[in-house]
Amino acid sequence: MTEKVKVVTLGCEKNLVDSEIMSGLIHERGYILVDDKEEATVIIVNTCGFIDAAKEESVNTILDMAELKETANLKALIVSGCLTQRYKKELMYEMPEIDGIVGTGDFDKIGQIVDEALRGRKPIYVGNPAFNYDQVLPRRVSTPRYTAYVKIAEGCDNACTFCSIPIMRGKFKSRSMESILAEVENLASQGVKEISLIAQDSTNYGTDLYDGFMLPVLMNKVSEVPGVEWVRLHYAYPGFFSEELMETIASNPKICKYIDMPLQHSEDAILKRMRRPGRQRDSRELIHNIRKSIPEVSLRTSLIVGFPGETDEEFNRLADFVKEMKFDRLGVFTYSQEEDTPASRLPNQVPDDVKEWRANTLMELQRQISKDNSGRFIGKELDVLVERYDGRNDIYIGRSQYDAPEIDGEVFITRCTKGIGEIARVRITHSYEFDLSGEGMA
Repeated sequence: MTEKVKVVTLGCEKNLVDSEIMSGLIHERGYILVDDKEEATVIIVNTCGFIDAAKEESVNTILDMAELKETANLKALIVSGCLTQRYKKELMYEMPEIDGIVGTGDFDKIGQIVDEALRGRKPIYVGNPAFNYDQVLPRRVSTPRYTAYVKIAEGCDNACTFCSIPIMRGKFKSRSMESILAEVENLASQGVKEISLIAQDSTNYGTDLYDGFMLPVLMNKVSEVPGVEWVRLHYAYPGFFSEELMETIASNPKICKYIDMPLQHSEDAILKRMRRPGRQRDSRELIHNIRKSIPEVSLRTSLIVGFPGETDEEFNRLADFVKEMKFDRLGVFTYSQEEDTPASRLPNQVPDDVKEWRANTLMELQRQISKDNSGRFIGKELDVLVERYDGRNDIYIGRSQYDAPEIDGEVFITRCTKGIGEIARVRITHSYEFDLSGEGMA
């Protein structure tokens, strides 16, 4: 009997890429990939261990999958990803249902691990987390056929006091430009139009391999690959955001005028305790320069509320910062006290109910800001990547270059003449809190 494998992915897009590569390697080895967990004889849970909520979700998912050993066809349960990199001993000791473990630096060995787990050997492959592939590994893209994420670097050197990524993913390491371009060419040949470049610290790309910051060069080269229509940048660390990068985004028509740049906070004292680069003045100046260089830019950021020692006064100033900066998109996270991070040992930890209130307050502010910002598109024509059809309302739904997959807004299109996966020209007629609607143009 040929074994059937299901891969369950938790966490971020970087984890998704790892799962897609594991799926490709498993398929190459002769295993059959399935979507139905009840049908699977092998399940791989690719975990996230970034914050407490993600750890809890990962553990609960492992336990849920383990129950299939009693009720379905499951023979082997394998756990991979950040949680295993950090807690391999605890997982194997406390969860005997697990039949194999692979860390973030060894997932290229997944075929061998599946083999061993099916033989009852309980393999553990958790080594150096700095693995970075410089060859084009087989990959089974799980996103819609027209869009894909491409990981350009692994790990992080920034040592923010609240973050456990360096523990789980290791030091910053860029992929070679040649390997990235080869992967993009392969994806484009399969019909992928939108390439989203991701890393924990994208703006630092190339500093460890080449002479200086190479992200602008890489983005231009990706845009030149035949078939690529949009190049999108995620997780641009503010400390390394250069004028050259601004000019590249502004001048290249295939690079989305969209920047995902986590600032985390506005107040100098908190930024210092977070060990983030720069100060409030630097953030304001950077945002001003970005908007001056790229007038039509859509700017997304993320903020952390409830960091140890954050006072009511500091939070109020953060709220004023949000009102002043008028970000197009905003994600707000409550601080999570992660073990083995410097921030976990800081005094004056903020109560959970206060953190939740502050997060909700900022998001309520952002609702009106987003609605006001969306209004600027009324009467304009936008290119929209069509993603699905709603037959009940006879409309197509897609995204403009100003919105990333799944996390941002959508565009509802009437009289659309393009199919799913194609780019339609749309005249915007209405705006809402996070979405737009308009009419397709011939």
